Amino acid sequence: MRGIREFIREEDGVGVVELILILVVLIGLVLIFKDQLTSLVNDIFDTITKKAGKV
Repeated sequence: MRGIREFIREEDGVGVVELILILVVLIGLVLIFKDQLTSLVNDIFDTITKKAGKV
């Protein structure tokens, strides 16, 4: 009985669960906005390439 109470009170796994949930949300956002992110990154690299010649 005492071992069950200690197991329930133990909070070591809470940090892992929070980290997994944050990763799931971030991966979901990347999948939802994949096209917009790809377009943004391509625009940024195009701008860098064009302005690199001016330096």
